[in-house]
Amino acid sequence: MKKINWNNIRLALILCVVVFLYSFSSKRNAERMIKTTDVEFADSENYITKDIVNKLLIQNFDATTGIQKVKLDLNKVEKSIDKNPMVERAEVYATIDGKLKAVVVQRKPIARIFEGSQSYYLDQRGGKMPLSDHETARVPIVTGDIAKVDAKKLQQLLGYIYDDAFLRKNIIGISVTSYGAIAMQSRGYDYEIMFGGPINIDRKFKNYKAFLQDAVRDTLITNYKTINLKFTQQVVCTKK
Repeated sequence: MKKINWNNIRLALILCVVVFLYSFSSKRNAERMIKTTDVEFADSENYITKDIVNKLLIQNFDATTGIQKVKLDLNKVEKSIDKNPMVERAEVYATIDGKLKAVVVQRKPIARIFEGSQSYYLDQRGGKMPLSDHETARVPIVTGDIAKVDAKKLQQLLGYIYDDAFLRKNIIGISVTSYGAIAMQSRGYDYEIMFGGPINIDRKFKNYKAFLQDAVRDTLITNYKTINLKFTQQVVCTKK
């Protein structure tokens, strides 16, 4: 007579119990009702409000509470939030305790463009972003004959300024001339920075920072009318 392997039987029974409990808990979890919503922004800005996100959460339902979790199409809800022009991406999920949560990453404007009668933000990826009714971004204002400068190179220049803490704080205005050259305005000083074309960006800004350090130390900074960075080997200044 073949000996019964009780260890295998016990393992099989344990496995059956685990599967049953998992299926039971999954079913109960799916049948749980959504009790509340929670919107969280991944950044400190508020170009879009929590109320707007909440409206986007419920646009496919009569409400966000009293809905079974199993009936929520989270992917569809995420896509509806992603379509908002202020949103870069969103993650929506339901928690075990019956909360529908949305974590929203907003688009990051790096400049405000004035082009003809239009005014809009340019984001980090070079896309147009509408102005917000709720918050104004502290970014450089770009004016002039913008069509005369290569869009990709202008994006690189604006991205460089945004990524540099000193430049982001100090460069407040950028204008494009009719022949595609760039001039800048600095916070706290009334001189004009003649940048030339959006090339050799790193070298030009390093020259500018070195010049500024010396000029501030020598207290000559207020005597200048223009700071010319066109020549990568030197900084040429004109006095008032």
